[in-house]
Amino acid sequence: MTSLEAKIDRQKLPRHIAIIMDGNGRWAQEKGQDRLYGHFHGVESVRDIVEGCAELGIGYLTLYAFSTENWDRPAYEVDGLMELLVDTIRNEVETLNRNNIKLHVIGDTNMLPEYARQELKEAMEMTSHNTGLNLVMALSYSSRWELVKAVKSIAEDVKEGKIDPATINQDILQKYLCTSDFPDPELMIRTSGEYRISNFLLYQLAYAELYFTNVRWPDFRKENLFEAIIDFQQRERRFGKTSAQIQEAPL
Repeated sequence: MTSLEAKIDRQKLPRHIAIIMDGNGRWAQEKGQDRLYGHFHGVESVRDIVEGCAELGIGYLTLYAFSTENWDRPAYEVDGLMELLVDTIRNEVETLNRNNIKLHVIGDTNMLPEYARQELKEAMEMTSHNTGLNLVMALSYSSRWELVKAVKSIAEDVKEGKIDPATINQDILQKYLCTSDFPDPELMIRTSGEYRISNFLLYQLAYAELYFTNVRWPDFRKENLFEAIIDFQQRERRFGKTSAQIQEAPL
């Protein structure tokens, strides 16, 4: 166990960590390489962080792998990313099963190529019985797309008489989101020095602690994850209350 890992309070771990994996392209360009070179090396960071979360006993890890806006990138980069995605999933299923990790996918997967959808479907089926870390891949995802989709679905159910509009509340809306089966993230990490949420889990991050680091994603490793968790554990989570109220609350 490293000195940083030893500082982590295992009783106060965030149940759900969400990560915006930013900086692959810039990392590659800084090394005089093609952007896909950065994405390729970013896979090793994914392996390391997934392993770190599983070892700590984190319940849920959501990775923002590909946004709906990313489809507007150059065709060669999008095609390369899709191939990398499929190859990675194909190669990692055995490791996921060995580590009792269950794979989930959120996003507009209809936009993905058929071969990618099929690979994802098979991987989710093959890991569906695992009971450890829930690894959620956000692919072709954006929060605005998710919210519009939820509103349309609610409107259709109201029209069909399945829902009384007067009863619509936060709990009902939550059931129509892609993340209805998961708790909201308590810690959101973004790498590469950008201070934006970038259309990621806008509703779900309402009370998450936000952690930004200048480290590019291909360089992000367990020690960086531990630093983020330690920082999280030093914060006071008030949920709109005062510090005094939190301190007076019974344990």
